[in-house]
Amino acid sequence: MASSELAQCLSATLSSDTTTRISAELKLGGLLKTPEAGLALSQLVLVSEVDLSLRQMTAIILRKYVTEHWSPYFSQFKGSAPSPEVKTQIRQALFQGLSDPIRKIRTLCAHTISSIANCDWPDEYPDLLSSLIGLLSSLSPDSVHGAMQVFTEFIKSDLTEDQLLPVLRQLLPVLVSILGTPDQHSPLTRSRTISVFRQCVESLYMVKEQYPDSVKEATATVLPVWLEAFKTLLNIDPRSDVENTPNWDGLAIRIQVFKTLDTIQTSFPRALTSHLKDLLSAALVHLSALFPAFSNYYLQASLSVPRSSEDETIELTQLVCPMLDFIANVVRSGKAKDWFEGPNLAGLVENVFSWVQMTKDDEEEWVNNANAFVAQESDDTLFYSVRMAGFDLLAVLIERVPAPTASIFQSTIHRVAVESEQARNVGGQDWWRALEASLAAIGSQAEDLLDIIDDERDSGRAKPIDIESILSNVIPSFLSLSQFPFLQGRAFVFASQYAKLLPGPLAGHYLDAAVQVLEATEAGIPVKVSAVKAIHNFCQNIDDAVAVLMAPRIAKDIGPFLPVTSEDTLTLVLETLAVVVQIDEGKWITEDLARSIVVAILDVWMKNNKDPIFISILTDVLESLASSPSPGVYQAVVQQALPTLCNAIMTSTAVDSWVASAAIDLVSSLVSGAPESGVGGGFLEMLAPSLFSCLGNAEDRDVIQNGIACITLLIRKDINQLVSWSDPTTGQSGLDGVLAVIAKQLQSEDESGGLVIGDLLIHLLRRAGEAVLPVLSQLLQAMVTRMKTAKTATFLQSLIIPFAFLIYNQRDTVLSLLESTNVDGRSGLDILIQTWCENAETFQGFWPTRISTLALSSLFASERPSLQHLLVKGDIIVKPETKNVIMTRSKTRQTPTEFTSVPFPVKALKILVHELQSGGEAASMGFNAADVAELDSDDGDEEWTEEEKLNQGFKADEFAFLSDMLGPRGMAFDNDDALEENDDEDLKNDPVSTMDMQAHLLSFLKECAARNTGNFSAVVEQLNPEEVLVVRKAVNGQ
Repeated sequence: MASSELAQCLSATLSSDTTTRISAELKLGGLLKTPEAGLALSQLVLVSEVDLSLRQMTAIILRKYVTEHWSPYFSQFKGSAPSPEVKTQIRQALFQGLSDPIRKIRTLCAHTISSIANCDWPDEYPDLLSSLIGLLSSLSPDSVHGAMQVFTEFIKSDLTEDQLLPVLRQLLPVLVSILGTPDQHSPLTRSRTISVFRQCVESLYMVKEQYPDSVKEATATVLPVWLEAFKTLLNIDPRSDVENTPNWDGLAIRIQVFKTLDTIQTSFPRALTSHLKDLLSAALVHLSALFPAFSNYYLQASLSVPRSSEDETIELTQLVCPMLDFIANVVRSGKAKDWFEGPNLAGLVENVFSWVQMTKDDEEEWVNNANAFVAQESDDTLFYSVRMAGFDLLAVLIERVPAPTASIFQSTIHRVAVESEQARNVGGQDWWRALEASLAAIGSQAEDLLDIIDDERDSGRAKPIDIESILSNVIPSFLSLSQFPFLQGRAFVFASQYAKLLPGPLAGHYLDAAVQVLEATEAGIPVKVSAVKAIHNFCQNIDDAVAVLMAPRIAKDIGPFLPVTSEDTLTLVLETLAVVVQIDEGKWITEDLARSIVVAILDVWMKNNKDPIFISILTDVLESLASSPSPGVYQAVVQQALPTLCNAIMTSTAVDSWVASAAIDLVSSLVSGAPESGVGGGFLEMLAPSLFSCLGNAEDRDVIQNGIACITLLIRKDINQLVSWSDPTTGQSGLDGVLAVIAKQLQSEDESGGLVIGDLLIHLLRRAGEAVLPVLSQLLQAMVTRMKTAKTATFLQSLIIPFAFLIYNQRDTVLSLLESTNVDGRSGLDILIQTWCENAETFQGFWPTRISTLALSSLFASERPSLQHLLVKGDIIVKPETKNVIMTRSKTRQTPTEFTSVPFPVKALKILVHELQSGGEAASMGFNAADVAELDSDDGDEEWTEEEKLNQGFKADEFAFLSDMLGPRGMAFDNDDALEENDDEDLKNDPVSTMDMQAHLLSFLKECAARNTGNFSAVVEQLNPEEVLVVRKAVNGQ
């Protein structure tokens, strides 16, 4: 195929005549299927006499040809691949295009070579790397530009660990040479050398463990050269890149420098240590020097940001974000501490306050887009900006140098307030911008600043920042500035963030002012959203006695926002409603208000029934409404919500199972909020048919788990109604329905139900013991049978803990049942005890671990003959070939782990002794503090103090706090609140949870020793030396 024929066809596809264009497109589709098409396209790209637009079009089609006809490697492959010889010619032509005098052609050729490299390198394209390095070494600006664009993609995705180090030895010297010749290469090309270098650093970090010596050598020889180059580049006045220049290409170099410094700080921090103060000073100079440009181009927007020489936009924000991130990471690491004090700290904080100002673009977007306005300050926002980066840096400074940073906050806000007032008096339109930013900055650190103020006051020192003065003298005058809505809204939010410092009457005044804004028809999006946010904060942080006076009014005002908001704004409105209905336990809620809120939130749910965040908040609102002690409110909530939810459960199918899952979740919130007297007449009559029918057919995990959790709540709240209810159409009782759900779960191979089925069994046995007796034998046999095949720890726990509960309460009856149960030739007792002993030390939850311990001690004390000689898995057998060796999966396959076999009483005593130990002794995992401090690493901990070294990077009080939080062996076993989220109120108040377990175990061991229970002395002799020592100490009272 001749290039001329292809050129004519391509030109015809651009024809304004429809017939000509369609005919040419059809012909082109046929030509691309021929073996010569790719070669003809690659040759046409290089013909300089051809019109540039046609060459560009040809290059684009060539890349499409590669993805569709080059190799099955590409997902879009359609066949008709060229021969290896033709591929070689195409690659050569494209490589020649990397040196084309026209930038756009070089770029397009680079993209296509990158695609081919993904597929062909190294097997079919072995000389690619050496050829690219050759181009870089040619020092031709065009060739270097083309090669760098390939490298940018190539290093990132294609080099394996084995290839990386040899390539870097050849590549990095060439890159640094290009970087150091500004007279020969453009700023954008030089910036790409840094980008490639950064990817090399990331790759080195990835292979650090695999090739420690080689990586250490590479970083020791390479990083210092680049770091010196970076310091040289940063010492050039940054204003030269943004003033009196046609473009901002020079900023690209600085952007890549700070991104790379951040990467090195994370990957190889030790290499940076000696350079940090110079680099931090350079960053501070950049922040100060570039702010006037930021003000002109972004805050006032009096000038437009110029396009780059490659027709792209390079923004100042692209530089400032990585710069702030780098500084924050240095602060976080604890390095260069003495730099962050005095003028440096003051200059840094003041610059951050300046840079976090709202830009004109922000203002234009947020004034009309409520979701964007809410999202930009959300704690979990994906929206990243200079403001977010600045707030993050301030947070780290507040954490590391609290009082000095807070003091600078005070002086800065005072200066900004004075300067803003002066600007306002002379008619400046943007006077509010710096003030809004300063209030936002201080507000973003409210929680930490309040703690600092308390700490300084408790230590007898003056508070470093006077928030009360700001609340009294600065904020009030801004609350009615409707012509400056962002400052007005910020004033409300700021006051609410520090509501704890407000006297009651003043807090009430602020809250009333926020509600008035909510009710004002003329108020715009920014101030209304800010008012909602402020109300949310106020209701959380001020006394209920103040908030309750406004609560009914707020609830009515928020209601109309629910149907007209979405996404982030709807989340904010719902979160605010959730806080409002909790004020004073909802005693102020009326039946009519409750009904109207239920209607509104069900409408929100129907429109957003797939969104887990909305559903989570809606369940909180519904539970709060249902738990209101106000007369008639619970009944009104149930009457309004339950029919709709039951209908959703009944009509939901496998295709839209999430509807049933969420509806059951919402029903559970009604049950949770029900009064102690029960869920009320008719509740089960309406719910049970749809719930049991749904669970009988459900395969979706969420539906099953939510359904089981709902039944468990019903058992806890109103077991009598469940037992007495029966289905009028089938005659099935409520208890039958529950047992059917349990049977289905026991028969299922899916064990995702995990702990929820165990919770159901426990509460069923605790609450409905007498009613369950007729079917207890079958239930226990089904559980033991399933125990044989159960695989996951949580499911095994669900099956074992109910037995532990029954044995603790009715030991001999249960043991007799188990001894008479036969499952495939094994007694039920054998299966239970074997499984229990193997899993006892992995049980989760405060109550389950305790009931297991109590039941095991009861079994030991029973002296039951069937238990005395029952052999179970004992301790691991340590072999010479596995001693002090980390056992990987492959090593374990080669040398399987083996265990001793011991009688059940021995294993039971081992578990009880371990429980006694874990009640108070922390594990050191074989290291002491000195060992840890001496470990060599590259985490750059040289600047840790002796105190921090002894406590693994923490101060002594910080380390003690962490230890208290974690408790012994990583869990505060004797802390009743240790597993608050998992252990429900019933179990928390159970005597098993409140007893002194340490005292019980000590008493038990002493009694066994005194009576020689189960031949106690002989059993103790079979323990290991450490266990024997613990028993002796316990028995002798040491």
